[in-house]
Amino acid sequence: MVFVEFEDVSLAYEEGGDLAIKDISLSVKQNEFIAVVGPSGCGKSTLMKLVSGLTEPTSGYVYIDGRQIGGPQKCIGMAFQASNLLPWRTTLENVMLPLEIVQPYRSQLRRKRQEFEAMAMALLERVGLKGWEHKYPWELSGGMQQRASICRALIHKPQLLMLDEPFGALDAFTREELWCMLQELWQEQPFTVILVTHDLREAVFLADTVYVMSKSPGQILVKRDIDIERPRPLSVTYTEPFAAQVHVLREHIGSIRQS
Repeated sequence: MVFVEFEDVSLAYEEGGDLAIKDISLSVKQNEFIAVVGPSGCGKSTLMKLVSGLTEPTSGYVYIDGRQIGGPQKCIGMAFQASNLLPWRTTLENVMLPLEIVQPYRSQLRRKRQEFEAMAMALLERVGLKGWEHKYPWELSGGMQQRASICRALIHKPQLLMLDEPFGALDAFTREELWCMLQELWQEQPFTVILVTHDLREAVFLADTVYVMSKSPGQILVKRDIDIERPRPLSVTYTEPFAAQVHVLREHIGSIRQS
């Protein structure tokens, strides 16, 4: 079943201005994990804004679950390169923030607060943050902040998780740890994921399908299926099939930069 669909979508941020993306058509199946890669300024983040309903296309249509998008979507969880945790809230309070905003949780919060706190605590424990729930963001490492950010994005059980360079600011070791954490969460209770990244290894490790975008105006140049068996341990990143997938993507990116 197709869950997210772009149908001939173009976007210019100003009327009559240059296009940021042009004639994008792609389909994301329910519970599929896709990654979008491409040079800086190619429109990867623009795709995220269109799916989330924060921006309307200049032409074409974007659908979620068969319905044309018309405004912000409550079925989405989002995480970015910056964790954006509120500094005056504890880890637990930050994770619970969507439950204060998104229905039906918002109207149930007073009555079910203990149940929702237990949900948040279980999620924090799952990502290795048990014992840190009452700490503030400035007391957490960068990797811990990002774990909390992903918990916040998942706490309201969204059908779609959108990730915009979520691990880009982390060191290589922490980044790979969080790849594995995200993969485990996704496999335990599948949801649809759209990941925007500059890291080709990250794209190949996590995604079922990788899309390569052109320079601005961004267009889809390549769709590549990643036929590496799951679950994928970190050791797979040192194998020839993995390296071959990364190499092909790197060649596509290189040819785009030279064009």
